[in-house]
Amino acid sequence: MTTPSAQPVRTRYAPSPTGPQHIGGIRSALFAWLYARRHGGQFILRIEDTDRKRSIPGSVEMILGAFDWLGIDIDEGPREGGAYGPYVQSERLELYQTWAKWLVENGFAYKCYATAQELAEMRKAGGGYDRRYRDASNAEINKLEARGAPYVVRFKMPLTGSTIGADMIRGEVEFANEQLQDAVLLKSDGYPTYHLAHIVDDHFMKISHITRAVEWLPSFPLHIRIWNALGWAKPQFAHLPVLLNPNGKGKLSKRKEQFAGADGKSVPVLAQEFIDAGYLPAAVLNFLSNIGWNFGDDKEIFTTAQAIKRFDLRDVNPANSAYPIAKLDWLNSQYIQRADAAQLCRLLKPILEEAGYAVDETRLARAAPLLQVRLKSTRDVVPMAGFFFADWALFEAPPADILVQRKMDGEGTAGILRGSIPVLQGLDSFEHDTQYAAMQDYAKAIGYKNGQVFGTLRAAVSGQKVSPPTFETMEILGKEESLRRIKLALQSLAPA
Repeated sequence: MTTPSAQPVRTRYAPSPTGPQHIGGIRSALFAWLYARRHGGQFILRIEDTDRKRSIPGSVEMILGAFDWLGIDIDEGPREGGAYGPYVQSERLELYQTWAKWLVENGFAYKCYATAQELAEMRKAGGGYDRRYRDASNAEINKLEARGAPYVVRFKMPLTGSTIGADMIRGEVEFANEQLQDAVLLKSDGYPTYHLAHIVDDHFMKISHITRAVEWLPSFPLHIRIWNALGWAKPQFAHLPVLLNPNGKGKLSKRKEQFAGADGKSVPVLAQEFIDAGYLPAAVLNFLSNIGWNFGDDKEIFTTAQAIKRFDLRDVNPANSAYPIAKLDWLNSQYIQRADAAQLCRLLKPILEEAGYAVDETRLARAAPLLQVRLKSTRDVVPMAGFFFADWALFEAPPADILVQRKMDGEGTAGILRGSIPVLQGLDSFEHDTQYAAMQDYAKAIGYKNGQVFGTLRAAVSGQKVSPPTFETMEILGKEESLRRIKLALQSLAPA
């Protein structure tokens, strides 16, 4: 397989450490990682922490934790090291300052001494920065420097003409230079802005392809001009579509209370929320890969290894996509169904233990196959099957509204339970198929439908409206415990 250019493929994800990882950022990282892996290249993690006010302690650990959970491995980064480090921007300040100075000395940038008050007056007048220091005289600059006036470094954008850039997803894009301002490259505290820092880093880290959200497209011409001014070979760019709220209106925000799915529940948008909700990492990767990119062959379920063999940034759809959370629920259920027995037990055991249950591994191994086709999330195991692992001595019969099935009353329900006891008691085998045959005959003999009899028994032994199948459940509980629970249910139906 050939690479898309002579330069080795090196992609990067460069988040700001501003808190938990948003799923949109993870999708951007995933696409960069898939592209690097397809072409045998490297994937780099770089932390862009030059906005000190927004940095939140512990964010880097959250980023690394999210990647580890998903299985997105990093070739170079703050934890892994590498030949082009350090991989944290606040540790590279001297490098940015050197190149900001070079741009000033070579006429591509200038020192701007505009005060906060001056800038506020410009905004109040209805415009942006008016370039008042762009062509300041040497005498004026010397006077300002003599009194130690603070300054920022701004880039000199062309005032006329246009800037054209090539995007792997959107093709050739053109921008009118007159609509762009002279952006700040270096702040007065010596810290760079994104505009300078990422270009310096991408050059010295030999990044070949930049993937970032389409929100950065308006800054694309500025970045092209900076690359050209520095005289460095530009990487290839891919501005990815953003994720929209499930209703297709507005960007998917970190503030999850602003939107909900079709069922009215809050939609997970942060990496930890997916973990907490019981989604499997393989399902999440499959889900994210398929938003904005299509595997083809009408294939909805595919492994990450299969995606790597096909993924191309040029195939990404430029249109923004609504966040199809219902598809994730379906995918997750499919991955749960495809898990082998041992893997499923490993997934479910810690969730049950976290809920306070003492897990009997033998019982879990017997129950897991019954749950496998019913779970949308591994978290569903607690409400669906927690009763298997609760202290049986503390089991209480459910109230009548759970026991009494549709089109039945309390008296009929009690009759079914009362009559089932000798039938079940007399079985030599308590395997589920033996129970089924006996209770099918019993239902016919007393003139009730199978569903009414089976549903009554299921509610009696589980204490729930929803549970695994009746007779498989009773087989796991055993004859003695099942009969004890049926008798307790009879007591709860007894008249006060």
